[in-house]
Amino acid sequence: MNPDLDKLRPYPFARLARLKEGITPVAGKDHIPLSVGEPRHAPPHFIGQELLTHLHGLGTYPLTRGSEALRSSIADWLTRRYRLTPGAVDAEHHVLPVNGTREALFAFAQAVVDRACRPVVMMPNPFYQIYEGAALLAGAEPWYLNCSAGRGFLPDFEQVPAEIWQRCQLLYLCSPGNPTGAVADLETLQQLIHLADRHDFIIASDECYSEIYLDDREPPPGLLQAASALGREDFSRCVVFHSLSKRSNVPGLRSGFVAGDAGILERFFLYRTYHGCAMSPPVQAASIKAWGDEEHVKENRRLYREKFAAVLEILEPVMKIPRPRAGFYLWAETPVEDTRFARDLFAQQNVTVLPGSYLSREFQGTDPGRNRVRLALVATPEECIEAAGRIREFIETNRLQPA
Repeated sequence: MNPDLDKLRPYPFARLARLKEGITPVAGKDHIPLSVGEPRHAPPHFIGQELLTHLHGLGTYPLTRGSEALRSSIADWLTRRYRLTPGAVDAEHHVLPVNGTREALFAFAQAVVDRACRPVVMMPNPFYQIYEGAALLAGAEPWYLNCSAGRGFLPDFEQVPAEIWQRCQLLYLCSPGNPTGAVADLETLQQLIHLADRHDFIIASDECYSEIYLDDREPPPGLLQAASALGREDFSRCVVFHSLSKRSNVPGLRSGFVAGDAGILERFFLYRTYHGCAMSPPVQAASIKAWGDEEHVKENRRLYREKFAAVLEILEPVMKIPRPRAGFYLWAETPVEDTRFARDLFAQQNVTVLPGSYLSREFQGTDPGRNRVRLALVATPEECIEAAGRIREFIETNRLQPA
C-alpha cells in the first residue's frame, strides 16, 4: 500500500460523527444540520430537463476535454463574469471540464508536484481538507497559512520564510474562503502572481463560492481577472477551479472546470487522460445551459442574503460572528471549547454545527479554528431561523457569554 495513506487525517465529518456518538438529542425537536456545505435550494428545472433530453449521449464514450460547446460556454462565462478581454480565454487551450472541483483540486497536485525535490504545498488555515490530502499523497510537505481575525481571515503570506518560498511548488488559495467567507482583493491576487514569478510556483485558486456574495455591486474578483489586469493574458502560473455545485445548487451533478495557464492545463490533461474521469454527455449538455443562465444565480444569492440577515439578527447579540463578504458559512466564535459547544448544542437542541478545530491545524503556536464553529446556512430559511433561535436559547440557558 502507498505509505503516504498513513499520513491522512480523519475527515472532519468522520470526527464529527465520533463526537456525537452515544448522544441522544432532546426529544421533540427535529434535527437541523448546519454542518455540511451541501446546497439545499431547489436546482433549476431546466438542468434536469437537459439531462433527460440528452440521455441518448450515454451510448458514447465522452472526451476528456469535453465538448467544444461546453468549453466555449465556460470561456464565455469567464469572459462575462470577470470582464476579460473577448477572446483572451481560448476554449481549446485554457479550459478543461472536470467532475466537480473536489476531484480536480486533489488530482491537480498529483499532476504538478515534483516529489523529487522536497516540495512544499501551501494552503490557508483553516482549509478544505482536500488540499492537505492532495499535498501529502503527492509527496509534499503542507505549509499552513494562518488566517486570523486580525487579518480579515486572509492568509498571512508575510510570515513565510524565504526557504519555504524556495521549496513551494503549489499554493492553494480559496477565495471566497471556506469557512471564513473572506475575499482576496485584486491587489492581493496580483501580489501572489508576482510571488509565483519570483519563486516559481503555481497558484491553484479554488473559486467555487465565487457566485454567492452578499452585495451584488461587489462580486469577488478572480485570479484570471487579476492576471488580465496585469496584462498577462496567457494566465501564466494561474489556474482557477469553478463548480456548478454551489452556484446552481446541483452538487450531485458533479460538474465544474479548471481554467488558466495553457501549458499547465496541457500537462494536467495528459494526467486526466490516464485518470479516466471524463464528464458524461448528458451532464455536459446540462452544464452548458447552466453556465449560460444568470437569473437562477441571482435568485440563489437573494435567498442567502435573506438567511444571513435573519440569522445574524438572532445570533449577533449572543455570539461574536464576523459578517462574511461571500460564501454561505458563518465562522462564529464560541465562548467555550468548540467541540464542547458542538456536542452540547446537539444534545440540548438537536442542531449540528462543525467544530472549527476540525477544519484547521495548530501551526506556529496557534490554531485559527480553535473556539470557532462553522454554520452552513444551506437549509431552508425557516430551518435556519429555527436553528439560530435554538443556538441562542442554548447560549442563554447555559449562560455562555461571548469571550
